[in-house]
Amino acid sequence: MSQPSPVQPGPARPGPVQPDAVDAIAAQWRRERPELAPHTEVMAAYGRIYRIGKAMGDLMEDTYAPFGIGRGEFDVLATLRRAGEPYSLSPRELTATLMLTTGGMTGRLDKLERAGLVTRSPDPNDRRGLRVTLTPKGRQVIDDAVAAGMEVQQSTVADLTPEELDTLNGLLRRLLAATAS
Repeated sequence: MSQPSPVQPGPARPGPVQPDAVDAIAAQWRRERPELAPHTEVMAAYGRIYRIGKAMGDLMEDTYAPFGIGRGEFDVLATLRRAGEPYSLSPRELTATLMLTTGGMTGRLDKLERAGLVTRSPDPNDRRGLRVTLTPKGRQVIDDAVAAGMEVQQSTVADLTPEELDTLNGLLRRLLAATAS
């Protein structure tokens, strides 16, 4: 299993970034609704965040497909893996961490169990409870999928310097915090 390489400065810095489709949309709004002009930069930022999220989500889905999992299954396996040994959580802990309904979690667990990536067993500390545990096969799948995903993620930021990536993370962190309040 390969380890992702740290972010390295990309090739020679490209020239100025050319206007994109989001710029065209903002310009159309400024033309059609001039009173919105002061707000079109915010609209453009949200449009780009949405488009990046969608594109990266699709890219990750394609990256995980060879491992027989989608993003939803990846999230469950990754949560179990990050929990540390014995890589076991209750369905309730998984549901809370992933912000899923119990029905949504049950469907994912059914699929993962059929694939031999997790097991469900009685919780030794709670007669009514269950434990979901990563199998050795599941651990191999998630370790390989994480490495593949990180390689793809690294390639998408390859043109950013480490300082630019740090700035981007700081700005996104602030934006994310603002949406949580």
